[in-house]
Amino acid sequence: MELFPDYQDTPTGPQAPLADRMRPEGFEGYLGQEHLVGEGRPLRRLIEKGACVSFILWGPPGSGKTTLARLAARLTGSAFHEISAVGAGVADIRKVIAQAKKTWSAEGRRTVLFIDEIHRFNKAQQDAVLPFVEDGTVRLIGSTAENPALEVIPALRSRCQVFRLNGLSREDLRKILDRAIKDREKGLGEVTPEFTEEALELIQSYSGGDARRALNVLEAAALAGGAGGSIDRASLLGIIEQAAVLYDKNATEHYDHASAFQKSLRGSDADAAIYWLGKMIAGGEDPKFITRRLLVTAAEDVGLADPGALGVALAAADAADRLGWPEARIPLAMAVIYVARAPKDNSAIRAIDHALDDIRHQGLSFPVPDHLKDSHYSDAKKYGYGVGYKYTHDHPDEAQVFLPPELESKRYVPPREDNGGAAGKTK
Repeated sequence: MELFPDYQDTPTGPQAPLADRMRPEGFEGYLGQEHLVGEGRPLRRLIEKGACVSFILWGPPGSGKTTLARLAARLTGSAFHEISAVGAGVADIRKVIAQAKKTWSAEGRRTVLFIDEIHRFNKAQQDAVLPFVEDGTVRLIGSTAENPALEVIPALRSRCQVFRLNGLSREDLRKILDRAIKDREKGLGEVTPEFTEEALELIQSYSGGDARRALNVLEAAALAGGAGGSIDRASLLGIIEQAAVLYDKNATEHYDHASAFQKSLRGSDADAAIYWLGKMIAGGEDPKFITRRLLVTAAEDVGLADPGALGVALAAADAADRLGWPEARIPLAMAVIYVARAPKDNSAIRAIDHALDDIRHQGLSFPVPDHLKDSHYSDAKKYGYGVGYKYTHDHPDEAQVFLPPELESKRYVPPREDNGGAAGKTK
């Protein structure tokens, strides 16, 4: 597809970071996300056909969301405006809308509005975008590392396709690293020291599926090693430590920290949970991101062993929202210690997931038996609805069947005396 000659992408001069310089200009150079942009796959077809469809890219850091947004604009000949929800507001949106109208009027070109970290926009900011997406003034592409179903308003989400991206495989990361090492124009081909195989494997492991992180470390190592030098695993370890300090300001590791935090809570290690909480707070993490994990753990892992834990977590989430930093750290620490020390029981999540699997994947979706159907209207008895049902309080000792007949013997919840089953109620 031919590009408009005045398309402006992110600057890729010597001053740009390696991760920006190495962004591919077409699908042939794009690695990963084969389920979306492989030959004939859905997102690729939309872009190649020039469909004026807004969409949200949901995936972990460094999975290629921004690159896909720029490719979509480039390959459809659209004007491209990128704003970050971290620092932008309604005024910035209005400026883009005004420019989009001028571009359409003067050139007949559509405009792509790319909102990075769209989950950080509040409801009012998302509402400000909505009418212009609806009337076609802009084609919205949002990127987020958070679940759009939780963070994007339903009205905006209903007007966008949602595409889920995955972290890159080790093989794709290695191809990206090799390309950057060899590329003399945009990469490090002119200055790259020699990397040992062990060093490159360490970068792959450290990156955790994040191409940006991998290229950042590669560039830092190349600058430290200098032309003609050699980088082995031992020397790279020190560079990675320095790189982490430099690049963590953009919260690229917040998922790793959230994972360690949640696993420490589940494992009843209050000291570790407090430590990871402290790291997230020190990194400026959004308190909602923290409290969501705390709430999930209270429900999923503590569960029925101490139902009060969910109330404690909810109270902490509300207090943190009301207080803000730095005072929010106190109720959060209280709740973290409580949830970590609480006994654990995951029977609730196991029960509901078992039922959902039966319904969604095992074909066990049955209608409501007639005796359980609503009978609070005049014609119900005519159809036999409610007939045979016995009001439980009047017949406490009479057995009744509440499951569909086909599932009469099915059990999703362990007996009360062994609530939690073999999965382990732990103290």
